[in-house]
Amino acid sequence: MSRQDINRSGEMEVFVSVVERGGFSAAAEARRMTPSAVSKLVARLEARLGARLVNRSTRKLQLTPEGCAFYERSVAILANISEAERFASAGEQPAGRIAVNTSGSFGNHVLAPLIPAFMAGHPGVTLDITHTDRIVDLLEERADVAIRTGPLKTSSLIARKLGSARKTIVASPDYLKRHGEPRSVAELHAHRRIGFSYARALEGWSLMDNGETVTIPLTPGLQVGDGEAMRYLALAGAGLARLADFTVRADIAAGRLVPVLEALNPGDVEDFYAVYIGQGGPLPARVRALLDFLAEHVRL
Repeated sequence: MSRQDINRSGEMEVFVSVVERGGFSAAAEARRMTPSAVSKLVARLEARLGARLVNRSTRKLQLTPEGCAFYERSVAILANISEAERFASAGEQPAGRIAVNTSGSFGNHVLAPLIPAFMAGHPGVTLDITHTDRIVDLLEERADVAIRTGPLKTSSLIARKLGSARKTIVASPDYLKRHGEPRSVAELHAHRRIGFSYARALEGWSLMDNGETVTIPLTPGLQVGDGEAMRYLALAGAGLARLADFTVRADIAAGRLVPVLEALNPGDVEDFYAVYIGQGGPLPARVRALLDFLAEHVRL
C-alpha cells in the first residue's frame, strides 16, 4: 500500500480510542467496528511503524514507551486537525475580509443601516464595500458578494433573492412649481426625464395608458451613471426621476420629493439579489454569514 493510500488520521483516531477506552472491544464499540478489525488495524500500524505500541494480555492493555510517545503525538495532531476543520467550517466564528460590491442607492439606503448590527454580531469580520451601478466581474473585482438586479449573466454565479422594490416617478416641489405636474402619459412627454447612461433591461418607463402598459422612452438630455446621482438631481429640481421606493421613501415622507403619476403606476418591481460565485467548493463561513444576515434583515 502506497503512503498516500494510508488514512493516517483514521489510524490515529482508532489507536487513541483503544488507549483511552482501555482495550480493543471498548474501542470497537465506540468506533462502530468489530474487535477483530480494531486489532488488525493496530497490528498493521505497528508493522508499518516497525515498533510495538501495546503489550496485549487477556487482562489489560499496556502501552510500550513507543506507544506512549505515539499516543501523545496523535492526540496533539488530531486536536490540530479538529481546530483547522472548525476554523474553516460554518460552525466557526466567521472572520476575515468580505468584499461587497453594490449600487450606491442600495448601499446607502438599505445596506448601510444594517452594517452596525452585522458587525456587532461578527466582530472578526472586516467589510470592504464598493459602490457602483455598473455590472462587475466578481473574479476580476475580487468581490465576494455583489448586490444587483436582473438575470444572471453567467452560470458560474449563484443569486440569492433579497426582495423586490416598486418603482416610483418623483420630482421636487420646486420642479413641479416651475413646470407643472403631468397628469397623463401625453403630458409626460413635455417634461425632462432623467435617465441612466448605462444599458438596462428596460430602456424606458412603464406606465398605464388607456388600460394598457406602455413604455415611455427617455429624453437624452440628462443621463447619469448611478441611482444616487439621479436622486440628487431630482432633489435639485433638474427633472423627473423613476427610482426604487426605498431610494426616495424618506424624501417623500419629508416633502423633499413628490410622487408623480401614481394613478398610472403599473406596480412593476425590480428584484434584488445577492450574487456570489458558486463553484469551487463550500462558501467561507464569513460569506455565508453575510448572505444569511442580508436574507433575514433586508426590507425593501
